[in-house]
Amino acid sequence: MSTESTTRPKLSRRKLNEALEIFRFVKPYRWQFIFGLFLLFVSSSVFMVFPYSMGMMLDVAQGKETENFNMSLEDIGLMLIVVLAFQGVVSYLRVMMFAQISEKGTADIRKALYHKIISLPIVFFEKNRVGELVSRLTNDVEKLYNTFYFILAEFFRQAILLVGGIVYLAWQTPKLAGVMLITFPIIVIGAMIFGRKIRKLSKERQDILAQSNTILDETLQSIHAVKAFGNELFELGRYKKANDTVVGISMKYASGRALFAVFIITVLFGALFFVIWMGMSMVQSGEVTAGQLISFVTFTAVIGAAIAGLGNFFTELVGAVGAAERILEILNSKTESEERPQTNNHAGKLKGDIVFQQIAFAYPTRSDVPVLKNVSLNIPSGKKVALVGQSGAGKSTIMQLLLQFHQAESGHILADGKNILDYDLESYRDNFALVPQEVILFGGTIRENILYGKPDATEQEIISAAKKANAWDFISTFPDGLETIVGERGIKLSGGQRQRIAIARAILRDPSILLLDEATSSLDAESERLVQEALENLMEGRTSIIIAHRLATIREVDCIYVLDGGHIVEQGTHLELSEKENGVYSSLARLQFNGSPVPFHAVL
Repeated sequence: MSTESTTRPKLSRRKLNEALEIFRFVKPYRWQFIFGLFLLFVSSSVFMVFPYSMGMMLDVAQGKETENFNMSLEDIGLMLIVVLAFQGVVSYLRVMMFAQISEKGTADIRKALYHKIISLPIVFFEKNRVGELVSRLTNDVEKLYNTFYFILAEFFRQAILLVGGIVYLAWQTPKLAGVMLITFPIIVIGAMIFGRKIRKLSKERQDILAQSNTILDETLQSIHAVKAFGNELFELGRYKKANDTVVGISMKYASGRALFAVFIITVLFGALFFVIWMGMSMVQSGEVTAGQLISFVTFTAVIGAAIAGLGNFFTELVGAVGAAERILEILNSKTESEERPQTNNHAGKLKGDIVFQQIAFAYPTRSDVPVLKNVSLNIPSGKKVALVGQSGAGKSTIMQLLLQFHQAESGHILADGKNILDYDLESYRDNFALVPQEVILFGGTIRENILYGKPDATEQEIISAAKKANAWDFISTFPDGLETIVGERGIKLSGGQRQRIAIARAILRDPSILLLDEATSSLDAESERLVQEALENLMEGRTSIIIAHRLATIREVDCIYVLDGGHIVEQGTHLELSEKENGVYSSLARLQFNGSPVPFHAVL
């Protein structure tokens, strides 16, 4: 997925056509949209009454009869009250119509985008940063919300005011309108271009200032390292250089603002006074009335605001098109299920016989680095198997392939004698439970985190799972028990407590195949003992695959596979592998159990 460009987006016919696809989310509310546009047209048309009425009131106050209506000031006042009341009702209904479209439409976009994101394959998340994905769900959707709710309506409103104002002036004061249309729009557009360049300089100044603040932040946070290396003068030089750059950009920004002020005072106001002077001359000669001149000036202000508004809203619409593109890029991506062979074979409750046949694999993000090279292994139902090897040997990759996070480049993985790709993905994964090394809990209650393994579990099942996981003793000591809030990522609990909640979650799931990834490596001795006891309860009668560096936790497994460089170099029980004098496993065992001074890199 492409990251958001820092340059100003361009609007092309192709991009516009692609972005219009996002309006499928507005389709369910199309009648509200049509009615809202109708009310927008009525509201904008009625607004034209006010500038016209100002001129008409001035003419009536001077005792001149209006050309089209013979009305008194009282009549005009009453008419304006009625118009204001009507305008208020229409505006309220219009806002409510567009609110329904924007709120419901963007809610549908958020739900569709979230559903799509969590359905995408793991490789998508390996290629894209979480911050970018969160931005798609927040910033980009918010841009579309603003477009549906405000920008689109205001864009149409300003267009109606612009066209209506020009038509009125061409009808009432064609000579003045001609002069205004020759000079005023060009000046307004020039002011917009000028203002855009000043905003660009302002942004550059903010960016450079942010960089200097980053230097300040880094220096203060690493002050011990700065002083230890005696780099105070070096850091001062960096900060001075950044500030000198800020000053340079700031002076350009100040110069631009000064020139813009000169432009506004001399050109914009000069043109405005020139048009007004011409209007006064026409009033003096009787070509137009004073009221018509007031109406003209007011309509000219409306037209100028409309031109400026259209320019700003156009920029916003271009930004919304870019946001729609990025959202559609995700919505049009293939989900995890769509990328694999389509099948309706329900896995049911698997026995847990696992066979890897000549598996070769490299991660899509590092396709030139093979991770597994013709790996074959057999895990009978109900047996405990451990995977041992250095970091990067392929232990976690075996688990990921088994969970179908990725697909092998060659070879086959069988579950109960059938290729795992032949099973329906959801029902296949229902047979697994994972207890990782770094347990990340959700920010709700202990109950909610345990229920994640089986959302429809009963109270008794939850308590039973917690007891088997050696978690009930500490849960019951909390004042709120199962309703205790664990905090963001489980921060309010210790590492051992988090592990035991994860084990309770796995017990509640009652999986056929259990995956344990360094589940006790970061715990103290007492927590490790409790967690190990809980794991023994969890592994009872299940096919269990264990990744471990601490060999004491896998002495009793049925088979140990030792991986090195993407190959299985040894296999057997702890006793069998320990007896090999020059084996990788025996060297590691001597290091861990006997304190033998064998270099760590030589045995891993």
